[in-house]
Amino acid sequence: MARLHPRLLEALNLLPQDKPVHLLTRHSVRELAKNGFADYRLPLTPEGIDMAREWGGRLARPVDAFFSSPVGRCVNTAKAMAEGARKAGLLEAIPEITTDTTLVEPGCYVEDLNQVGPTFLKMGAFKFINRHLQQPFDGMLSPAEGRAKLARYLGEREPAPGHLNVHVTHDTILAVLVAELHGHRRITEDDWPWMMEGLWLWFSGGQLHWVWRGDHGHRALGN
Repeated sequence: MARLHPRLLEALNLLPQDKPVHLLTRHSVRELAKNGFADYRLPLTPEGIDMAREWGGRLARPVDAFFSSPVGRCVNTAKAMAEGARKAGLLEAIPEITTDTTLVEPGCYVEDLNQVGPTFLKMGAFKFINRHLQQPFDGMLSPAEGRAKLARYLGEREPAPGHLNVHVTHDTILAVLVAELHGHRRITEDDWPWMMEGLWLWFSGGQLHWVWRGDHGHRALGN
């Protein structure tokens, strides 16, 4: 039985009540990849839809909007979360899910997919990310540049104070962003985002704040 990361719920108590907050989350449980690569056609399982719907109902603050990678399992995660939020009274009506290529893997870091794609397929996601954290490939933004791009993306989509916007993305984007925020140049399998695991982010006092696995961090914007 799939379950949420055990430290995801406790993060709700660390979020500021008066700030606009973003949840950047991995999609829910999908079908298993047969060749080790999760291509874009793999859908959510029925269990994954149920888990996304349940989590959407536990977000504990009004939700203004849902954004998603264009990949079907991400869009359907957002839809299920919205259904759960609506049932819990966190939404007046289920909104249209807005797709954005910034959230597609590894879109926010890649500038030239033709240049980078074959290397990604050859190395696999885990080895590729560790190499990227140490020395970015040609055709890619550095982890710091990618983080700045994501910060701009979020800043242009702020919810109301005390409200939440949800952004459904992929494990590769979350893994690089979390590592860069913490100043890590290498990750282990324990660092890999769980299905439906998310990073909470908000802006305050010229700083980007985040909560990941129950730990709060912050850094000056532009650093």
